[in-house]
Amino acid sequence: MTDRPKTPMLDRVHVPSDLKALSDRELRQVADELRAETISAVSVTGGHLGAGLGVVELTVAIHAVFDTPRDKLIWDVGHQCYPHKILTGRRERIRTLRMKDGLSGFTKRSESAFDPFGAAHSSTSISAALGFAAARDLGGDGGDAIAVIGDGAMSAGMAYEAMNNAGHLKKRLFVVLNDNEMSIAPPVGAMSAYLTRLYAGAPFQELKAVAKGAVSLLPEPLQEGARRAKEMLKGMAVGGTLFEELGFSYVGPIDGHDLDQLLPLLRAVKARATGPMLIHVITRKGKGYAPAERAADKGHATAKFDVVTGAQVKAASNAPSYTKVFAQSLVREAEADSRIVAVTAAMPDGTGLNLFAERFPRRCFDVGIAEQHAVTFSAGMAAGGMKPFCALYSTFLQRGYDQVVHDVAIQRLPVRFAVDRAGLVGADGATHAGAFDVAFLANLPGFVVMAAADEAELVHMVATAAAHDAGPIAFRYPRGDGTGVEMPERGVPLEIGRGRIVAEGGRVAILSFGTRLAEVMMAREALAARGLAPTVADARFAKPLDRELILRLAAEHEALICVEEGAVGGFGSHVAQLLAEEGVFDRGLKFRSMVLPDSFIDQMSPEDMYAVAGMNAPQIEAKVLDVLGVAVAGARSRA
Repeated sequence: MTDRPKTPMLDRVHVPSDLKALSDRELRQVADELRAETISAVSVTGGHLGAGLGVVELTVAIHAVFDTPRDKLIWDVGHQCYPHKILTGRRERIRTLRMKDGLSGFTKRSESAFDPFGAAHSSTSISAALGFAAARDLGGDGGDAIAVIGDGAMSAGMAYEAMNNAGHLKKRLFVVLNDNEMSIAPPVGAMSAYLTRLYAGAPFQELKAVAKGAVSLLPEPLQEGARRAKEMLKGMAVGGTLFEELGFSYVGPIDGHDLDQLLPLLRAVKARATGPMLIHVITRKGKGYAPAERAADKGHATAKFDVVTGAQVKAASNAPSYTKVFAQSLVREAEADSRIVAVTAAMPDGTGLNLFAERFPRRCFDVGIAEQHAVTFSAGMAAGGMKPFCALYSTFLQRGYDQVVHDVAIQRLPVRFAVDRAGLVGADGATHAGAFDVAFLANLPGFVVMAAADEAELVHMVATAAAHDAGPIAFRYPRGDGTGVEMPERGVPLEIGRGRIVAEGGRVAILSFGTRLAEVMMAREALAARGLAPTVADARFAKPLDRELILRLAAEHEALICVEEGAVGGFGSHVAQLLAEEGVFDRGLKFRSMVLPDSFIDQMSPEDMYAVAGMNAPQIEAKVLDVLGVAVAGARSRA
């Protein structure tokens, strides 16, 4: 780590209005210092680095020209908001990013008036900005609305729905297309190809006074392409771009790292725009920090790192990550079955499918940030005789829920859902916590829903999904490393709807669903020391339930406690329904269900998050003692 950079000009900026007193030359110095401060802060906290470095000049320019927070600046996704946070009164706390009681790694309404709309998932910004513009015109909050959206985020249908509506409503609105030709994964699809063609230089068709001589302002590699494109477009109808067809006035592309281009352009559109305006800005992810620029993902998400070398500081683990175990298991299954294909939505690295793509490039599909399409595309492949594994984070699967119901479940198509980031995820906070997938999948007829208790179980669940052709099946697993259990050579399909006894005991049975099993076993050890060792079972399946196992546990114990890494309405609710229907409660069984609380938990370490949720070993132990009526000092406390 190095000392903090010297930032004399940035030190004069406490809120964005302070930028208005500075000359354009001084604003350039602010941008340079802001980049250094961002690098310094993320080296201490870890987090999303590359995206923020790519928008430093853009951040300075927008805040210098517009009147935030009266004007609403909406960052799509929010990965790139760290420089924005530094300029908007949060510099003192910037080294608490993604930490307990610290700043969120994304925009967050409750954190600052300068965050008018929270976002950690992509492609929502234009819809929100149009909502602000419509509210303004109906007498709500005044001011302009500016959405900053990346080219990768433009692959989502929601962005087009919003642009189509904005063009129809003709409201004054600014959309800045931050085109860095590099989302988290290389952006895919026709939209990316279209933007790449625009790199060749769609002409400035608006604001010609500002754009005069624009070709000469472009970086050297783009100048010749821009000239060629102008020649080519001479014979085409004016206004032939996609954006203009959608009703937007288009201006660009301009160099997003050159304040001499950005400032006059933004001042001109602010003064003269009457309807929706699209400003196409070319940037470079990781700009100005060589280790990020060299990295394959341009420093998208980093651990803490050394500023001088860029070397990341990561805690060593002997156990493989769940994501890697899934990916390696799927590759093994695919080697034996040519019908296995894999689908991801712009997260090949995050879901581990980059490993699958290296081995089977023709059988791996990255559909872009388009979860709805990913689900129905998978359904189509299943209907066409393939065995699709649709790998999505739990919270991203939420975006495709209608398709899960309508296109998969109703048609009983054997789509295999690999649900990554199940449970509480740590530094990304509430927006990425996979709390709801068990509840919203297990209530669908014909669905099989599994949760891996450890990394060895995950290997078997991948094999189970590969072998299951009778309908849709899902298996969930958390972020992070496994528990270090012995790994099987290859997966063996599990019997559908069959759990397992992990440890025999007495009086109380704990029925675990998912990776809380390790905490349950630690609680059992502590209870055994008191002479109260419970029976522990791993349910494996939330649907179909292992009726025989559950009814046996209920019959042989005075109390049954379910533990799951999900919200109310999931596994424990299905168990309670079974017990009620079978009349077990009529005979006096004590039943408890430990679920995530009815609240969104802010970012902190996963261990701390589960302490808040009351689901670590000490709280499980306390729950058992409470059910048995054993009063022990401190045993009832919840963290």
